[in-house]
Amino acid sequence: MREVQKATGERPLLLVVATGMRTYREYLLRSIRGEFDIHLFHVDEPTWEKEYISGWTVLPSTLDGPAMARAARELHAATPVAGVLCWDEGRIHAASYVAEALGLRNGEPDVIWRLRDKGQTRAALDEAGVAQPRSVAVKTLDEALAAADRVGYPAILKPRGLGASLGVVRVENATELAERFPFTAGMKGPDPEPLLYSTDQPVLVEELVTGEEVSVDAVVQDGKAVPLFIGRKVVGYPPYAEEIGHFVDADDPLLTDPQLLDALQDTHTALGFRDGWTHSEFMLTAAGPRLIEVNGRLGGDMIPYLGMLATGIDPGLAAARVACGITPGTTPAHRRVAGIRFFYVEHDDTRIESVSFHEAGLPAALEQLVPVARAGAVVSPPPKGTVWGRIAFAIATGGAVEECGAALDAAEAALHVRSGQDATHAREE
Repeated sequence: MREVQKATGERPLLLVVATGMRTYREYLLRSIRGEFDIHLFHVDEPTWEKEYISGWTVLPSTLDGPAMARAARELHAATPVAGVLCWDEGRIHAASYVAEALGLRNGEPDVIWRLRDKGQTRAALDEAGVAQPRSVAVKTLDEALAAADRVGYPAILKPRGLGASLGVVRVENATELAERFPFTAGMKGPDPEPLLYSTDQPVLVEELVTGEEVSVDAVVQDGKAVPLFIGRKVVGYPPYAEEIGHFVDADDPLLTDPQLLDALQDTHTALGFRDGWTHSEFMLTAAGPRLIEVNGRLGGDMIPYLGMLATGIDPGLAAARVACGITPGTTPAHRRVAGIRFFYVEHDDTRIESVSFHEAGLPAALEQLVPVARAGAVVSPPPKGTVWGRIAFAIATGGAVEECGAALDAAEAALHVRSGQDATHAREE
C-alpha cells in the first residue's frame, strides 16, 4: 500500500527505512522535516510518523533489501529520491540495497555487511593493521575454550551480529566461559537476524582490553570521517556490559585527539565506508585506542540527541544531508554537557503497575523524565532484561559532567515504581 506522495518537488525527498520507538527516534524525523520531504518504508501504516512525512509505502518486510529496492525504483520513477537513510541496526543492510538500486550514497551492501558482521570487521581491520582486541570466531563451547586459551583470560564473549551490547559478557576462566557461553550463543535480537544463521561461527571470543569505553558518532563524506559527538559510557551490571548511561561534552578533548582521530579514519578506510553516519566504539587503553566495533547508523540510547543538546549540531539534519550528498553543518552552536541515565527494576519478572517521577523540587538541569515501561509489562534487570529491561530514563544538561550527574541522581531518587504487590525505588547496581 502506498499513500499518495505529497512532496512538492521543491525540497529533496529522503527515503527513510523504518523508524523505531517514538520515544527514542521522533526527534530525528522532527528535525529532518525542516529541510526534506520524507517518504517512509514501513511494515504498518504509520501512526505518529504522519506528522512528519509526506508519504509512505507499506511493505511485507523492511528486512528484504532486494524487495525494497524494487519498491524504491517505482517511487523514484514518480518522484526522484535524493537519499536513503536508516538508523535501525537490523535494517541498515537491507536499506543499502535500496540506495544501490537508486545510485545513491551508502549503496554498498558488501560494505554494510562488513560492519554488521563483527567477524568480517575484525578481519578487515587486522589486514589493515588497525589496533583492536584479538578475536576468534567460534561455534561450539569446545572451540570457545580453545579460542580463550589463545586470546587469554579474562576474555569477552559476544554475538557476531547483534548490537546494543546484547549477549556480551566477561569471563575470568574456563569454568565461567562454560557457564556463560549459552547466554551469548543463545542471545536473540528484536528482529530475525539472518546473520546469526548464515555463519557457522556466530560467537566471538575476544581479548579483554581495559580502560574507558567511549563512542564516536561521526559523519563520513567521500571517505573522510568527521567526529561530532563523543559519548562517555557508564557501564553497569558486571560481568555483563549493560550501558546504563552516557555523557556527551561539547568540549571533549577526544574530538581533537590525534590518536583517536587517526584510529577513526583508519577504521573507516579499512572497512571501505565512504558515505553516511557511523557509531564507533573504542576502548581507551594505556597503549592507545582499540576499536571495539563500528555500526553503520546513528547511535542509539539517545546519544545523538545528547550531542544536539550539548553542541547544537542537529544529528537528524546532518545524517539526512550526508545521505543526499549535501555537506552537513558540523560547527557547534553552543558548548554544554548532556547526560542520560537508564533505570531498571531490582528483581526478575517484575510486573509493572506504574512508573512515574515525583517532580517537585527537582533541579532545572533535568531536561526530560521519561517512563518507558507500560502498565502490565513484566520486566527484569540485566542479564535477563538487558536493554528491554529499562523502565525509564532521565536526561540532564549543564556546564559540567558533575552537574549533570547530580541532576540524574536526583531523578533516580524521584523515580517511583509500583509493582503488582508493592512500591519500591528502582536503583542501578
